[in-house]
Amino acid sequence: MSPVVILIGLIVIIIVIVGGILLLRRAEEDPLTMRIEEFAAREELVSIEDIELSMPLKDRIIVPIVRRISEFMVRFTPQKTLENTTHMLELAGNPRDMSAAFFSVARLAASFVGLILAIMLTKNVEGSKRLIYILGSAIGAFYLPIMLLQSSIDRRKQSIVKKLPDALDLMTICVDAGLTFNAAMQKVDEKWDDALASEFGRVIYEMQLGKSRRQSLKDMVDRMDVPDVSSFIAAVLQADQLGVGIGKVLRIQSEQMRIKRRQRAQEKAQQAPVKMLFPMVFLIFPSIFVVLLGPAAFQFMDSGGLSQ
Repeated sequence: MSPVVILIGLIVIIIVIVGGILLLRRAEEDPLTMRIEEFAAREELVSIEDIELSMPLKDRIIVPIVRRISEFMVRFTPQKTLENTTHMLELAGNPRDMSAAFFSVARLAASFVGLILAIMLTKNVEGSKRLIYILGSAIGAFYLPIMLLQSSIDRRKQSIVKKLPDALDLMTICVDAGLTFNAAMQKVDEKWDDALASEFGRVIYEMQLGKSRRQSLKDMVDRMDVPDVSSFIAAVLQADQLGVGIGKVLRIQSEQMRIKRRQRAQEKAQQAPVKMLFPMVFLIFPSIFVVLLGPAAFQFMDSGGLSQ
């Protein structure tokens, strides 16, 4: 590959990375509000063209380029793949509102980076080995964002499972004190700042927009995909349908979640000796043998034991 092609590839990578960072930063702000505030702050009337020209270079060039690349990716990406990617982003929490198209662009950029790096690092390698290294690096870099996203999903699920019993205890106390189930969820959202509390807050927000509580809770289950949360929401919906007191249901669910958490802790404690076996055999024991038997071995060699 010629240096010109490598240079063009590096420029494309820089544009995609910088544009992605800018898009992530802009996702935290409301562009319409910023435009209105900027227009209201001007003392004299100006045209839309003057406002567009006064915008930074990144907003006029880099961000539109990344958006065009994302739109191009959407055209050639199967709808099922986009839906699966969107679902995985929702399971991961998607704190910066990343779209499936932008995630696909990030995967291509990562693959291209891996390809360029493999070409640059394998200059002295010839034959089929270099081709294997290059293809392996490109494929590995292409699937690296998916692996990182799956890792984020697993961490989020573990945090939700760990926090659920405490959240149910707080909701039980709130309901016993006279609050409704919706107010109890809102209290959890106000008290903590984690994935579970954010989902409860999103349910309250969706209900304020007009969605029914049943549908909002079902959507929350789909966004989290945690069996404990699914069983809890199923019990709440069934109690709501049958007219059972929500306080009793919360108390029972809280006790069950604590029992499950205790059982998980005991299971991990029983797995600890098996998991420690391989590090002990291959790492700890050899070090102990070197420390204990090393001086004896040197003394044996100095006494002429090997020559005898």
